[in-house]
Amino acid sequence: MLENLHRKTPRGWGVASAESLRQSMDKAVRRYSSLFKLPTYKKVVLLLALTCVSGGVLSTVILSPSINGLVDGLMLGISLFLTNLTLDYVVNSLVLKRDPIYDLRRTVALSLFCWVLWLFFVFLGVAVAMLFGLSWWVRLCLLGFSAVLILRLIVLGSTSSMDSNRLLSASLLQPLSCIILFMMIWARMNHPIFLIFPYLIFSIAVSLASSFFFILLLNRVGEQTLRVPSLSLFKAFLLNWIVNLNTPFEGFLERLGEERDIDVSMIRFDASKPKAVIVTPSVHPGPFKNIGSSLLPSMVKSTLEKELGCVACVPLGVLGHELDLASQLQNQKIINHIVASVNFRASETKASPFINVSNRLATACCQIFGKSAFLSFTLAPKTTEDLPQELSLFVHQEAEKRGLRLCIVVNAHNSIDGVVNTDEALNSLKTAAVACLDKAVSVRRLPFEVGAATVMPREFSLEDGMAPGGITVVVVKVGEQKTAYVVIDGNNMVSGLREKILSNLKSIGIDEGEVFTTDSHAVNALVLNRLGYNPIGEVISHEKLIGYIKEATFAAMSNLEHVKVSCRTERVLGVKVIGEKQLETLCLLTDRTLQRAKKIVIPIFAPVSLLLTFFLTLI
Repeated sequence: MLENLHRKTPRGWGVASAESLRQSMDKAVRRYSSLFKLPTYKKVVLLLALTCVSGGVLSTVILSPSINGLVDGLMLGISLFLTNLTLDYVVNSLVLKRDPIYDLRRTVALSLFCWVLWLFFVFLGVAVAMLFGLSWWVRLCLLGFSAVLILRLIVLGSTSSMDSNRLLSASLLQPLSCIILFMMIWARMNHPIFLIFPYLIFSIAVSLASSFFFILLLNRVGEQTLRVPSLSLFKAFLLNWIVNLNTPFEGFLERLGEERDIDVSMIRFDASKPKAVIVTPSVHPGPFKNIGSSLLPSMVKSTLEKELGCVACVPLGVLGHELDLASQLQNQKIINHIVASVNFRASETKASPFINVSNRLATACCQIFGKSAFLSFTLAPKTTEDLPQELSLFVHQEAEKRGLRLCIVVNAHNSIDGVVNTDEALNSLKTAAVACLDKAVSVRRLPFEVGAATVMPREFSLEDGMAPGGITVVVVKVGEQKTAYVVIDGNNMVSGLREKILSNLKSIGIDEGEVFTTDSHAVNALVLNRLGYNPIGEVISHEKLIGYIKEATFAAMSNLEHVKVSCRTERVLGVKVIGEKQLETLCLLTDRTLQRAKKIVIPIFAPVSLLLTFFLTLI
């Protein structure tokens, strides 16, 4: 389906496909992020203590309801807890010391989950032993040992980057030490211990073989679809999620990516020196966190402000995740080209007033600078997410028909509130664009002034939804009309906030304006909520945000100057993007791997359980 849509729109793809890909990406990130809902270290230790002590006491007291049984249970439970805690410290300090994923909290949490699983077998064994004798407690407890060993082998094999010897040590130490403590209790109950050793050897061999085969089959899902082992990709994601290492994950994206030529549109305003620059690369700032081009808007802004000594902002173009860059190397390629190209001379002296056209669903805003148009779209207060490149191509053709040399098209990306009818939205956007262009080219162009300012609200974090670029306001005065372009470095805004901002700006002398977000995905995959990020205004105080916007607007109005303007588009050749097909497959790989795991878990481990149970009946 994606390929067919791509053929129909050579420079883009349909709204439905863009929405499908965005939803797939959000789903994949939520899948990954749900794996990390761990309690604090103190809570993990407390839960481990309660689990070990209660398990030890209940198992012995039920079988031996006496003071001696209670004492034995307390000794067993406390010993299990102290042994687990000590071994987790040893494993974390010595065996896993070079593994960036496993800190002490995660190591202890793994032991806690293993103990919860083991307790199921312990209690089941106690219940059966009350009917059929002590030997069944021993057998089922040993079966729990096998289950825990398999779990540890799979979890550590799927998440850790350590070598096989360290993996085996980290997997074996905890269950072997705990089974020795059980064996001491069983010896006091006169159970023949020597029969257990052959089972332990057999269990270790079977656990190693079955867990290896399970992981092998999961890896084949990725190898068959992307020629990348599924769990290698998963480990690379973990390294980014937990310790912010982007290189391993970007290494996969570079291998999977495809080369594209990227257009970068620029508007430069000059007074006696550079005043402001608006840059719109045809790059999507994703896919998440510090991966790929997620931080590109703030990186471009920071670099240009240092290079030119003026205010810069980077609103979002009309495109989607199919144009996420593969790595920081590609980011730098774009930035270097922008820096090399931005020193063109501003020569035009006139601009049109700001034009705003709305229909039942869409709003288009346009202002003409010299012979070039700056046009933006929003569906606010309805959801305004990524828009297809088809729309940009349409606007460029319509602008050319009206004698405009260049048209820079921007997605305001400034409202999120459920879903919209994508086909209806596209038609409304096109209708609004045509009406807006017609109106803009018909009005008189005049000399104009520009002022610009940026504020960096330090109290707003990435988790709050504010990326490093902060808030930039560019004020354009044509005649008596003052227009404010507000650019917020974040991923979308809550519905209704745009209108609230524009209303407050009118109260301080701004006649027209639009609010943009950069769609920076630096804020994505940081919080564990429905979206995987906080849109602007979700947790940030609206009053504080509007206060900062007013501050930037007052600063911009205070430095208004007559300027000259020029617009141009540069093309960066051979930039590696992730690509729509690869990104779609990458996002779906998580679900496909989970589906494979569900299909193979019983066929692999049911026979293993029967084999181990049969061996146990012999002891």
